[in-house]
Amino acid sequence: MKTIQFREAIAEAMSEEMRADESIYLMGEEVAEYNGAYKASKGMLDEFGPDRIIDTPISELGFSGIGIGSAMNGNRPIIEFMTFNFSLVGIDQIINNAAKMRQMSGGQFNIPIVFRGPTASAGQLGATHSQAFENWYANTPGLKVVIPSNPYDAKGLLKSAIRDDDPVIFMESEQMYGDKGEVPEDEYTIPLGVADVKRQGEDVTIVSFGKIIKEAYKAADELEKDGISCEIIDLRTVRPLDYESIIKSVKKTNRLVVLEEAWPFGNVSTEITYKVQNDAFDYLDAPIVKINTADTPAPYSPVLLKEWLPNHEDVIKAVKKVLYI
Repeated sequence: MKTIQFREAIAEAMSEEMRADESIYLMGEEVAEYNGAYKASKGMLDEFGPDRIIDTPISELGFSGIGIGSAMNGNRPIIEFMTFNFSLVGIDQIINNAAKMRQMSGGQFNIPIVFRGPTASAGQLGATHSQAFENWYANTPGLKVVIPSNPYDAKGLLKSAIRDDDPVIFMESEQMYGDKGEVPEDEYTIPLGVADVKRQGEDVTIVSFGKIIKEAYKAADELEKDGISCEIIDLRTVRPLDYESIIKSVKKTNRLVVLEEAWPFGNVSTEITYKVQNDAFDYLDAPIVKINTADTPAPYSPVLLKEWLPNHEDVIKAVKKVLYI
């Protein structure tokens, strides 16, 4: 095992796959000459050249469409958005072409394309640069949506996403690119749609994904001091969603808290809440609690931002609520 940064895990996954398959290329804003806005493609231009590491104009609709068209013609593009906030400019291409093309063509066209980049908040970036869109894209049949929380998962999941014959939305975070973690020296992949139990526990299940899961770990450490045992599930993929792992855990702990960095209406945690009460209602000893951001655009003020974002104290309160203590 070696210890590398999240951004290095992303670069390794892309580079390894590109060495194995010449149909794979990376395209997006600043991915080439600048080595990526967050240095997630550092050194790749030198290795693969400008035909496969392609800088684009600031035109997300344009280069998303080019990527989809080239995928229809046998390539396997990786399209990087500087942030998924900017993907809204290209969302027509993603939803109306990438996601629907296989069905609309009667199976004549696969769209093996990955759209990747950072999502959700990253400090004082303001309301238009702090939005989480996983539930938007997960609401679209034909798309797979992946959100890793650490370098090991990021590399293994991205390799699987690149090899997948369907379009994959692969979401990262500016605040995770410098995170370090152990990654195997040897080749490995992680299947899409399989959650991971990051921490075994007996008293309550906490489900989360992406960078916000760190707050669940902090809360679990604090609660352990009081003798409360938390089981933490990292979804890793929100479409397809691993309902089985969640329900199996709830049947053991009988309590569920869902932590998600998104607005509270119609999100991933809402879907999980419905599914668990429908399939495992008799095992619940308390109502499910979901933790989300405040139902407002993200504030710029650091004082307000702290109140807007979920944190480990919110998780502790939620756990104690479902435990009736």
